[in-house]
Amino acid sequence: MNTDWIAVDWGTSHLRVWAMQGAKVLGCAQSDKGMARIGADGFQTALLDLVENWLKDDPIDVIACGMVGARQGWVEAPYSTVPSQPLPHAPVRVPGTDPRIRAFVIPGLKQLSPPDVMRGEETQIAGFLGTRQNWDGVLCLPGTHTKWVQVSAGEIVSFRTLMTGELFDLLSAQSVLRHSIGEGWDENTFTDAVADTLSKPEQLAARLFGLRAADLLHNQDKGIARARLSGLLIGAELAATRPYWLGQQLAIIGADAVSRVYAAALKQQGAFVETANATEATLAGLALARNMTRQTA
Repeated sequence: MNTDWIAVDWGTSHLRVWAMQGAKVLGCAQSDKGMARIGADGFQTALLDLVENWLKDDPIDVIACGMVGARQGWVEAPYSTVPSQPLPHAPVRVPGTDPRIRAFVIPGLKQLSPPDVMRGEETQIAGFLGTRQNWDGVLCLPGTHTKWVQVSAGEIVSFRTLMTGELFDLLSAQSVLRHSIGEGWDENTFTDAVADTLSKPEQLAARLFGLRAADLLHNQDKGIARARLSGLLIGAELAATRPYWLGQQLAIIGADAVSRVYAAALKQQGAFVETANATEATLAGLALARNMTRQTA
């Protein structure tokens, strides 16, 4: 492959890499060597294990986003403070790398009040805005820690992080509900649960135990329980973020499956929502960051 550069999305639990020729993807690979699973001296080895066959004698640019830029990451890429453009500064060069690579890490963003941080999402937002001139509105980036981001005049004005995805994982796998949650899905159950917690968010804790009781007393289908748990948690999230999404232009940047779930919940509330693929947005943002390194290197 005639690889021009390598795009990297390096999160807490996973590492994903793409061989790039301009904006074209030539190949991809991934591993479970996220930041939480490797030591301080293991980042370069984890990367080379995936990209070795893409390298040449001359150094090739590696542009990375995500938790790889945290204090415990490969190199610390300090946060910029909002209001800010998604990529206000050129990525930080990683010192002392293998001579076949020139590695750069994109800084994250921070909000001082209320305190909040993001790493990786700023790259997706940059990629999204790069194809939509003068886009103003609110972005939802669903995941383990879902972000709601207010965008105006090309800047991230404010954002909020909600641990909805992590709560779902913990409740379904480690709480008493693990005995009652299984595979499957029911759309009507999900939308009813969203409406329930949107109208009565104070009842969330009781509704959650109701999932266990319905299993014990009525042998509730475990797929139904899964849809209801998701709906209860996302409904609580929408209740908390109502000022962000109510009456706003909305877009969801995420994996297709979770984006569909969030879009269904928002459309139920009368919101018009467009969706964008998270991988495409990430690659577009990494390409923009690469251009910044070429201008300053």
